[in-house]
Amino acid sequence: MAICSSTVHKLLISSVAVSGIVFGCFVFLVGMTAVVYQCYRRRVMQNAQNRLSSAIKKGLQESNSGSFQKNMSIRSSTKIMTSKGTSPITPPGGEASVDRIPMMGFTSGHSPEQAHCVKAEMHVEQEKDGATPEKEDALRDRNVVSHERPTKLGSLTFSVSHDEQKCALIVTIVKADELPPRDPSLGGCDPYVKLQLLPEKKHKCKTRVLRKTLSPTYDETFTFYGVTSNQIPTTTLHFVVLCFDRFSRDEIIGEVIYPLSGPDLEGKDVLITREITPRHLKFRNQGHGELLVSLCYQPAANRLGVVVLKARNLPKMDISGLSDPYVKIYLMYNGQRIAKKKTHVKKRTLNPVFNESFLFDVPYNEGLQNISLELLVLDWDRMTKNEVIGRLEIGLKCEGQEASHWSEVINCPRKQIAEWHKLQD
Repeated sequence: MAICSSTVHKLLISSVAVSGIVFGCFVFLVGMTAVVYQCYRRRVMQNAQNRLSSAIKKGLQESNSGSFQKNMSIRSSTKIMTSKGTSPITPPGGEASVDRIPMMGFTSGHSPEQAHCVKAEMHVEQEKDGATPEKEDALRDRNVVSHERPTKLGSLTFSVSHDEQKCALIVTIVKADELPPRDPSLGGCDPYVKLQLLPEKKHKCKTRVLRKTLSPTYDETFTFYGVTSNQIPTTTLHFVVLCFDRFSRDEIIGEVIYPLSGPDLEGKDVLITREITPRHLKFRNQGHGELLVSLCYQPAANRLGVVVLKARNLPKMDISGLSDPYVKIYLMYNGQRIAKKKTHVKKRTLNPVFNESFLFDVPYNEGLQNISLELLVLDWDRMTKNEVIGRLEIGLKCEGQEASHWSEVINCPRKQIAEWHKLQD
C-alpha cells in the first residue's frame, strides 16, 4: 500500500508539472502574439505617416517649385535654312510600309523621301513647364490684359501653294515685320513661328528662333503631304508668333488665321501679308459645362475611389469650335495638394466620355473630414499652354451640392455615389 500511494503521488506531481509547462507555453505564445501585433500596428502607422509626409512634401514641391523653369538648351541656330514639315501621309513614291507622324520636327532638304518618323498618337497631355492652375490663371489674366491694349503686333508674310500630283500643301513662312519687343524698356525679341492646319490639327511644325530682332526673316518651307484638293476649302492655316525665353515660358505675341476656302492655290506661290492679331479669346460667356463624378470611400483600406465618368456642354476652346479636354484630380489634405491623377485627352469634343477610375490613399486615421478633391478640366494644346476650362472642388468646406455629395460619401462607405457638378471659373 505504501508503494502504491508513492506511485500515485509521483504521478500527481508529474501531471501538475506538465500542466504548468503547457500553461507557461500558452502564456508565452499569447504574449508573443501581442508583441507581434503591436509591432505590426506600429509599423503600419509609421508607414502611413511616412506616406503622408512624403505626399505633403511632394505637393509642396509641386506648388512652390519654379514652375516656369524651362529647358536650358538652345533651340535655334543663326544659319538660314529651308525645312520641310512632316505629315502622317506617305508622299507618292515613298515606301508604303513606312509610317509618318504629324511633326515634332522637320527635316532639311526638299525630297519627300527624307521625312521619316514613327507614327504616334498623343493620348496623355504633356504637362508644360510644371504649370499650376494658379499660374495658368495669372498667365491668362496677363494675356487678357495684353489683348485689351491697342498696341500694334506687326505683320507676317508667307506664301502657300498646292501640288495636286503629290497631294501636298506647301507653305513658306517668309518673314515677320515690326514685332513688339518683349520688354519695351529693354527692347529686343527672340521670335519664332508655329504653324498647324485646322481643323484636324495633325500637321504641325515651327520655325527656328532668330535672336534679338523685331523683323525676322525665316524663308522656311514646310510641305504637308496627304492634303487633297477636296480638303483645301475646309483647311485653315493657323500661325502663332511667339517670343522665346530661355528661363521662363515663351510669350505669345499673337496669331494669324488664314482660311484656304477662298483662293485657288493650284500652281501659285504668291506672297501674302497679314496683320498679327491678339491671341484668340475664348468664349467665356457660354458657361463652363458640367462634370459627372462618382466617389466611393473604403474606410478599411483607407482609400478613396474616384471615377471621372463624363462631361457635357463644355465651352469651345479651339478656333475649330471644339475642345481637347482632359481632367486633373488633386487630393487635398487641409487645403494642401498631396496627390494627383489625370485622365487621357479626348480629342475634338465638347461632351467627352472618360470612364476612368483612380484610387487615392487617405492619410491614416484621418477619414474624409479634412480631405477634399479638386478637379480641373483643361483643354490640351500642343502648340501653346493648356488652358483651364473649369474647376470643381468637392469637400465638407464647400457649399451646396459639392458639400452634400461629400457628406453622402462619408455616410455611405463602400458605395459608389455619382453626381453632376457645374464647373466654375
